[in-house]
Amino acid sequence: MARVLVTYYSRSGNTKKIAELVSDGLTALGVTVDLIPVEEVDIDSLPGYDGFIVGSPNYFGTIAWPVKKFIDESVKYYKKLEGKAAAAFTSEGIIGGGGDIVVLDILKTFLIHGCVVQGLTGIGHFGPVAVGKPDERIEKEVIILVERFSALLQKLQA
Repeated sequence: MARVLVTYYSRSGNTKKIAELVSDGLTALGVTVDLIPVEEVDIDSLPGYDGFIVGSPNYFGTIAWPVKKFIDESVKYYKKLEGKAAAAFTSEGIIGGGGDIVVLDILKTFLIHGCVVQGLTGIGHFGPVAVGKPDERIEKEVIILVERFSALLQKLQA
């Protein structure tokens, strides 16, 4: 059974809510999920996961500092996460605030680690971007994300 780390930083609770939706969705599909605030992730646990889904609020068009710290510390496992699945999401205060850039900042880290990232169609191309509190649109996007992420995990483990 695949084991996934869903980690996030959330100050307002919006990003945490998306993380919970992602975790619940993956769990319902039979994936073992560790839902952990990014500040509490043991960086040495990363090689034990089959996939990573990371969320950060959009702060000035980029990721929050605790997520950046997590990313910087993940360098310890450069070339040791290759072939694992990765995805990302964000929340922001306004439309056009740079949410896609935040998601891409997270994804490029995992691409550099050699992880596999699947683009999304019919929804936010890079990952869910909530404007304020997650709404029905984000809930639908999360369902699509977790379904595709779970399918990717199965392909990678075959």
